[in-house]
Amino acid sequence: MASETLHRFTRNRVAVASFLVLSFVTLVALFGPFIAPFDPLEQDLANNYREPSREHLLGTDDLGRDTLSRLIYGARISLGISLSSVSLGVLLGAILGLLAAYYGGWIDSIIMRFMDFLLSLPGILLAIAIVAVLGKGIVNTILAVAIFAVPTFARLIRGSALSIQELDYVEATRALGASDRRIIFRHIVPNVLTPVVVQATLSLGTAILISSGLSFLGLGVQPPHPEWGAMLSKGRELIRTTPVVAIAPGVSITLVVLCFSMVGDGLRDALDPRLRNR
Repeated sequence: MASETLHRFTRNRVAVASFLVLSFVTLVALFGPFIAPFDPLEQDLANNYREPSREHLLGTDDLGRDTLSRLIYGARISLGISLSSVSLGVLLGAILGLLAAYYGGWIDSIIMRFMDFLLSLPGILLAIAIVAVLGKGIVNTILAVAIFAVPTFARLIRGSALSIQELDYVEATRALGASDRRIIFRHIVPNVLTPVVVQATLSLGTAILISSGLSFLGLGVQPPHPEWGAMLSKGRELIRTTPVVAIAPGVSITLVVLCFSMVGDGLRDALDPRLRNR
């Protein structure tokens, strides 16, 4: 089963290429301190507004900080926020979705109506409202993006769990006196992982967009941390003098979000049982 899924995924050249790009970006982020040629926070006013050169491959900003070094360290922050927020969103969404599906009744109604309320709000406005209440910073940005992701995972897991718990083998397990915990973790959770993995991959790109948007507006990661959205916000002021300062983080955000989307589509096609004989 695993080898067949891997085979179908590798036949999707766009997904494989996107996965390789994401792997490269992840390695760059992990080994950033060893790769970055300069300290991303080090200011050198004597060399500000520098065009790309052999010493500074992507030039420098208004404070003389090396753009490439800040881009590398920014990958650590952006990917870290995305992974942390989506993981937290999956955890909270799984708890709420499983509770709603398994126990039903008023528990299901309360949870799902609250999820519907969150889904009715535009994503970026919801994140802005959360950050406005919690305050600025990396941790609060992670919480804001996670709360934005919770309704999607809660509804997805609830829908999958509702169909699974009606299957004959689950009913037989319940009739034999199995506890709720055993039924949920042994029979329901393993069967809802496939759609969750696909949605989580797609949500990683969305999380980068939301967190970068917050930082672009000055509500997310605060200076001098080199986050891609904050770099893009600062770079727009320098678009006429040193355009690469704005282009570099903008291209990075676009490329990584696009790759997450392509990998998510590839995983969906590879894991979908309806496509196995195609």
